[in-house]
Amino acid sequence: MAEVTAQKPKAPAAPKAAAESGKKAVISTGGHQFLVSVGDELLVELLDPAQQTAAFEALLVIDGDAISVGTPTVSGVKVTAEILEQSVKDDKVIAIRYKAKKRVRKVRGHRQRHARIKITGIK
Repeated sequence: MAEVTAQKPKAPAAPKAAAESGKKAVISTGGHQFLVSVGDELLVELLDPAQQTAAFEALLVIDGDAISVGTPTVSGVKVTAEILEQSVKDDKVIAIRYKAKKRVRKVRGHRQRHARIKITGIK
């Protein structure tokens, strides 16, 4: 005779974290575009060192299933950020120019400086 065992029903899936289900926006700063949500930390081109906060205009806003595309920006939407650290140096980039048998050798190095920001709100 075969035994019949009752299986426990699976637990419901945990709800998504607030950051995953919240608003997202595309901002433009320093010639680059970033997709950000509240709580994200990122490196951007240097900002005004006298300020502790920064505000950006949103090019696109994603709120759940609703998507707002700006022409060029979405009116009435501001993305605020807190400047955590100024003048963060990136890795060194080395450019070499070399010509064999010509005694031509040129080496240049560059370290880009960035600001570290944390997104505090999308309103």
